Amino acid sequence: MSELKNDRFLKALMRQPVDRTPVWMMRQAGRYLPEYRATRAQAGDFMSLCKNTELACEVTLQPLERYELDAAILFSDILTIPDAMGLGLYFEEGEGPKFRKPVRTEADINQLQVINTASDLSYVTDAVSMIRRELQGRVPLIGFSGSPWTLATYMIEGQSSRDFARAKTMLYTQPELMHQLLDKLALSVIDYLNAQIVAGAQVVQIFDTWGGALSHAAYQEFSLAYMEKIVAGLIKQADGRDVPVILFTKGGGHWLEAMADTGCHGLGLDWTVDIGSAKARVGDRVALQGNMDPAVLRADPATIEREVQSILSSFGGGAGHIFNLGHGITPDIDPEHARAFIEAVHKFSAN
Repeated sequence: MSELKNDRFLKALMRQPVDRTPVWMMRQAGRYLPEYRATRAQAGDFMSLCKNTELACEVTLQPLERYELDAAILFSDILTIPDAMGLGLYFEEGEGPKFRKPVRTEADINQLQVINTASDLSYVTDAVSMIRRELQGRVPLIGFSGSPWTLATYMIEGQSSRDFARAKTMLYTQPELMHQLLDKLALSVIDYLNAQIVAGAQVVQIFDTWGGALSHAAYQEFSLAYMEKIVAGLIKQADGRDVPVILFTKGGGHWLEAMADTGCHGLGLDWTVDIGSAKARVGDRVALQGNMDPAVLRADPATIEREVQSILSSFGGGAGHIFNLGHGITPDIDPEHARAFIEAVHKFSAN
């Protein structure tokens, strides 16, 4: 593998000094970019794009051609695991993901097999390998997965949900059944992320998109415990380097200390948390990633710059900050506003 030319992101994750704060964006390869929309049209639909190794590689690299970012993130979807379990993932235009065969009963859960990434999701690891080769050491490559709880919500509801009525009903009325499902998902995520690391991912992130919907006690038992199990099961080193793990629970600001205790290296923060307060709470145990509200990118460049300065100032001095958005960049954003954001991080964080 090529020698890494820019390891700013990896250094910041290990809380080592850097010349400026590294920056990348969740969903940086996405619909706000005209070149992405063109490639997706060429692929036909979203899942065809995910499953086409060359095109998945192409869209992963597109934002790096346009902007000076410090990491690439694999282009894929968090729902590849339930799809590989046979639930029949499909996307309705404008409505988000849906499953043809949601998981509702004990029999449904008993039928699910822990995935074998090599045979079930080779298109993902093929994409990781190709992206890593094509990057030629420019920046590190991030692999990722959804968290067991987040995957379970989609599998049980059969689609996105506002209140997770079915998933929460199972959690409270059949907790053992929910644990059985989450355990299969945790083992699948371990296999999936380890396969991505072997294929070339240098960092992995676990997206717990819906952990924030849980009560304090339920979060610890039904989301965090499984993420901790995953962290413990991951390959720790590859290519002679540590492979850092980032946990991101949207709405997870209540649980930062507990998240920091899982053995992860970094915590993703959404915009509802003050990064300075988060830093005071977790100390030097983990790096912090975040956390500008993506909606700020709808404002003019001067407003974007002020918000970047405010977050940098709140974090203060010292190592361990990766600048990011508090969630994914949205399709309506002007690519030049994303540029203003990235350039503001470069400008105001340089030592």
